[in-house]
Amino acid sequence: MLKIEEQSDVAVLRLEHGRVNAMDAELLDALTAAVTSTDRALLITGTGTAFSAGVDLRRILDGGPTYAAEFLVALARTFRAVFDHPRPTVAAINGHAIAGGCVLALACDLRLMSGGRIGLAELAVGVPFPVAALEIVRHALGPRAGRVLLGADGVAAEQALALGLVDELTEPDDLLPRALDLTAELAARSPEAYRMAKERLHRPAVEAIEAASPDQHAAVLDGWTSGDTRGRIEAQLERLAARRTG
Repeated sequence: MLKIEEQSDVAVLRLEHGRVNAMDAELLDALTAAVTSTDRALLITGTGTAFSAGVDLRRILDGGPTYAAEFLVALARTFRAVFDHPRPTVAAINGHAIAGGCVLALACDLRLMSGGRIGLAELAVGVPFPVAALEIVRHALGPRAGRVLLGADGVAAEQALALGLVDELTEPDDLLPRALDLTAELAARSPEAYRMAKERLHRPAVEAIEAASPDQHAAVLDGWTSGDTRGRIEAQLERLAARRTG
């Protein structure tokens, strides 16, 4: 599910969960535990052709409102754990990073990409953005956040670089060595100075997340569990199944 390797002052967290590292409550809990239990810099990457293809939509359908509520709490907790981590965080995007997978990458300080597509597809399947995810996207992308979020599409590496979704492109064989070198370089800086700078840069996003009302969170859950959203998710799963067998 999650492979952890410690290399000097860097912890490498590799998602190894199913074919495309789809996010479910169990993966999120494992990732949160790994992030919050280390004081090392973090390098997060995936396996195979995917960094993470986002939320496990089948689990959302099968689990119903109870699972959806638990999942959204776990999702926000994971995004905050990565976003709030006081040490450097780097995403090595080895393949597709879609929806929640894209937000996970955007929660990191820097992002390197070697292939696949990246984007925020939530609106394409009718699910509203959780507050934490939206504010992290706004922080990472600035004035381009609206274009990427409302466009609800995935883009290839060159366009991802132009949009600010990633900071650097590499060849596949160079991705991990380059990401490790960069993470180690950042980790060598003063931990306290890095923490202070990061906390101040993140403060507007964190304040917006923490100011969200219970009604806002309830509205997000209602959107995730509505009949309309269920129909859109079912249609999306049918399209994906047809693409795999076509």
